[in-house]
Amino acid sequence: MTTSSKIIAAAAVALFAAAGAAQAETYEGVQQITNSTVSRAEVRAEAVQAAKAGNVYGDVTYGANEPFVSTASRSAVRAQAVAAAHDPLQNLDRKAFVNSEVPAQYKQNTAVRAQAAL
Repeated sequence: MTTSSKIIAAAAVALFAAAGAAQAETYEGVQQITNSTVSRAEVRAEAVQAAKAGNVYGDVTYGANEPFVSTASRSAVRAQAVAAAHDPLQNLDRKAFVNSEVPAQYKQNTAVRAQAAL
């Protein structure tokens, strides 16, 4: 680059910077606090009411007074958990096999039984 083109480029950058600074927002100072006409007790009562209402702006709102009630018994849930924990194929992912297909010997637990016999 020649010296004149460098000077022109620097002048252009300075011009753009000055134009950007001219469009900046002005400082309005610190906002003044307005005196409230509501007492502390009224604000506290509104806060308690809002807390009991739950998250009214959430996607799913069930309400504070609607507890979840399960239809399954405790023993049935425990039996399902024990069966899942003892399943030797619980962590088997079909994406780990060719064509994303689990081989038949894995489905029948024969591979696991053969390995356990060793």
